[in-house]
Amino acid sequence: MTGQPVTTISLTARRSEGLRGRLRVPGDKSISHRALIFGALTVGPTSIAGLLEGEDVINTANAMRALGASVERKGEGVWSVMGVGVGGFAQPVAPLDFGNSGTGCRLVMGAAAGCPITATFDGDASLRKRPMRRLLDPLERMGART
Repeated sequence: MTGQPVTTISLTARRSEGLRGRLRVPGDKSISHRALIFGALTVGPTSIAGLLEGEDVINTANAMRALGASVERKGEGVWSVMGVGVGGFAQPVAPLDFGNSGTGCRLVMGAAAGCPITATFDGDASLRKRPMRRLLDPLERMGART
């Protein structure tokens, strides 16, 4: 200590009413990817509220569109997906671009592996360097071809 006096503050805790109110937490990227993919794998409409609208998630939405699902933004964080069903993905006309999203890329690889389509998965230079064998090996054992 430098010899300065210590100041003390008295605090008193009192019982109070419980907290009440509503709280909206921000969207979660991992859950947002999955919500779009699960919506695309269903038959019929899926409504999603609280979607995190970052670049990675938007790339997953674009991939679902390219695979034949109807994906529409209805408002801030509110999206609608009209799914094509399990195994119902359509042949994309161009490579699926995931930018820098390893999560989106890997999740969609797994979802597309059971479909009778050929799809090219791409992304930025960083994503192209990331290891994919840990995903591709089990998908190949289940019948997917790389």
